[in-house]
Amino acid sequence: MVADPTPQPTVVPVGDNPTPLWGMSAAERLRRMAAARKLVVADDTSGDVLLANLAFAFDPAWLPHLVARPGTVLTRDGVPVLAHVAAADRERVAAAMVADRPLDPAGLTVIAAEDEAGIFNESLRKRERPFAERLTPASVPAIERASYVGAYKGVTDLLTKYLWPEWALWLTRLCARAGISPNQVTGIGSALCIVATVAFWYGWFWSGLAIGLVFMVLDTVDGKLARCTITSSALGNAWDHGVDLVHPPFWWWAWATGCAAYGRPLTHDTFVAVIAAMLFGYVAQRLIEGAFIAKFGMHIHVWQRFDSRFRLVTARRNPNMVILFAGLLIARPDWGIVAVAGWTMLSLVVHLVRLVQAIAAKARGQRIVSWLA
Repeated sequence: MVADPTPQPTVVPVGDNPTPLWGMSAAERLRRMAAARKLVVADDTSGDVLLANLAFAFDPAWLPHLVARPGTVLTRDGVPVLAHVAAADRERVAAAMVADRPLDPAGLTVIAAEDEAGIFNESLRKRERPFAERLTPASVPAIERASYVGAYKGVTDLLTKYLWPEWALWLTRLCARAGISPNQVTGIGSALCIVATVAFWYGWFWSGLAIGLVFMVLDTVDGKLARCTITSSALGNAWDHGVDLVHPPFWWWAWATGCAAYGRPLTHDTFVAVIAAMLFGYVAQRLIEGAFIAKFGMHIHVWQRFDSRFRLVTARRNPNMVILFAGLLIARPDWGIVAVAGWTMLSLVVHLVRLVQAIAAKARGQRIVSWLA
């Protein structure tokens, strides 16, 4: 007979806080976080509880961390923020929350939010330091920024990391306050993606780049908005990732075709070679990344520091667009697409070498772990 799984604690909000965060009240934000983890929110319960102090806002990562650790309290300046406690400890912990005073930690394990050590995120295979801050009108901008930064903790490309974080933050705030859903942002972005493809096909490269830039920024915003407002859905995730996965080869094909309308046509042999290299390289790199995840349980770009740095420029859509932009600056979009094809094949070789090196290292008895852990 299989034993019953350990029952989940009931989430109990303590206090009230009218200060909105991402357009939500503290109570609504807590309800969404709990629902995302399939936790029940209730005031009246007799079993283990997860007390949540609504005077504070905390990173959603704290919720599963404490759910898995009965008898643990997260504090900020000694005041309990989140506590997974038995019924016997509920009253004294809740009292400290209501009185806004430090908790006597007798019999409980305390995690201070100020601790530089942070916690280990199992899904991302890295150590991070989630936020837990007092929620007041004055602190909202800082908390929203911390929430936004924490919404995506993986490694990424140079444009997403350096060019438009502030644009995307501003748009994410605007969408949250206007009640625009992540799927609506994805829908707008999908339409712009198609328009950019048409523009490339007809050689309208500057217009296509401008439209494509808006799409690429919105491609960041929809995911950030979903995570910050805790409205992620299976449909939205499939839609967003599906568009990301499918459209790049169509952009490269359209760009190569549009070179003729622009006045810089590729020869037939060059066109075939470019498209073949880009399609093969694109698919092969994705397969290598999938193989690495299947074999080692983490993404290839978080294995060693080199891999994370290479992710900044590897032949994905955004770095490739930088190459195409550079070619267009000198009125040679044909050189740009040829350069992208070459960079795609070179990136493929780098990924293949890294996969082989990881397999060889594991065969020698070396543990393959993320350098970010």
